[in-house]
Amino acid sequence: MRQRYLALLSVFASMPAMALTFQTRLENIEWKVEGDQFECRLVQPIADFGSGEFVRRAGEQATFQLRSSNNVLGTGSATLLAAAAPWQPGRGDINLGAVRMARSGVLFTSSQGQASRLINGLLDGRSTVVRNYAGEAGRTMEVRVLPVKFNKAYGDYQACAAKLLPMNYDQVRQAQVGFPGGGIDLDADARARLDVILDFLKADPSVNHIELDGHSDNSGNRLTNRDLSRRRALAVMEYLKAHGIPEEQITVRFHGERYPLARNNSATNRARNRRVNIQLDRVTPVEKPLEKPLEPAVKAPAAPAAATEASKPVSKS
Repeated sequence: MRQRYLALLSVFASMPAMALTFQTRLENIEWKVEGDQFECRLVQPIADFGSGEFVRRAGEQATFQLRSSNNVLGTGSATLLAAAAPWQPGRGDINLGAVRMARSGVLFTSSQGQASRLINGLLDGRSTVVRNYAGEAGRTMEVRVLPVKFNKAYGDYQACAAKLLPMNYDQVRQAQVGFPGGGIDLDADARARLDVILDFLKADPSVNHIELDGHSDNSGNRLTNRDLSRRRALAVMEYLKAHGIPEEQITVRFHGERYPLARNNSATNRARNRRVNIQLDRVTPVEKPLEKPLEPAVKAPAAPAAATEASKPVSKS
């Protein structure tokens, strides 16, 4: 392993004088794993530049992001590479295509496919390289994320990813449960979908409002269909309540056959229309104004007592 690091160092030292490379010194390289149920990050700080980060959100595969408070590589197009390791002669760089660079913050976010190939490259000793051929004063400029210590960090990152929720907020905030059999009872698929939503609600208390919209096909008359859609929405509400969701966070509406997903011209389409749409939201609670304490009543001064005979002034005649 030491020979690999020395070979890597010698290659960087032999780069053309006109090229400007940002990377962390080999002895200072570290990977950080950060995360929770919603997102995991695998980060390598890059000296004098920023960081390279693999980011995996719940319900998604990883992407790669390059971050910097000041993009010295310049805006516009740059090339993303899984660069060959110097101790493996005869292997070329893998060009993963062009990326569009921003001025600061997250300079770009790769596709999931690009990130997967970058991870495999790092596991195989390749470096992640972002190269701009039209950098400052026309010089080739690049940023390198090196594979040093990657395997151990990647194991920790995978352990974090194993604890991610099945879906993220963007995926779970609009959902649907179906009633393909035509009744009002939740089947196994509907309960499984609701359990995923419940897991998310318990993990993120800021999601505090649920709207349920019941629907039917057009098989019955309008009154029957409207009642079916109401009872389906109520079935979903009762399931959520039974698993700890307060009723005051739930709004129920029912529409009968008025809003079909598909034309009611086949058994398959009618089954699609028998559903409850679920929408989650974050609603800021309305704070009630504080009630002012009642001020104590001010007693009126007592009227002077009537003068007695003895106290009446004696009139002089």
